[in-house]
Amino acid sequence: MTIYTSEHNVLYELSQQVGKALSQQRMMLVTAESCTGGWLGQVITSVPGSSAWYDRGFITYSNLSKQETLGVQSSTLERFGAVSSQTAQEMVAGALNRSHAHIGVSITGIAGPGGGTIEKPIGMVCFTWAIKDGLLQKEIKNFSGDRDLIRFKAVETALNGLLVLMGGFSMNA
Repeated sequence: MTIYTSEHNVLYELSQQVGKALSQQRMMLVTAESCTGGWLGQVITSVPGSSAWYDRGFITYSNLSKQETLGVQSSTLERFGAVSSQTAQEMVAGALNRSHAHIGVSITGIAGPGGGTIEKPIGMVCFTWAIKDGLLQKEIKNFSGDRDLIRFKAVETALNGLLVLMGGFSMNA
């Protein structure tokens, strides 16, 4: 059971704004998540009527699922790792190619409490936002906090990035 706090209300409000922007532009959204484990999709689908603008979400937590479900190349994973800008870019490309969406976002990172390294510390999250056959934006963030806070910030960043990509405004960007 999700407890809705003011922080969760922020995500709900952002999801509503994303839905409004997508509806106005007659676009469908797809998400590809790793470290957030479906939280982005859950927040989006909590908005009534989101089926009009949200096509589907992929949760690809393991490397094998990234390969099988989204077509991420094994060579990309071997060379750059699952938490990399390159993997995030292949994730969103695969999600767009395997859906009816016009715009997509991918998230892959290290939420902790373990798994971090000096090169890729806990809190490092890679994002890619893309419009099918069009604009692509990438960003790497280094969040601080516990696992839940890192994941929350990742979902918030993903939603804000969608608004920016669609020419809208974002909250707390």
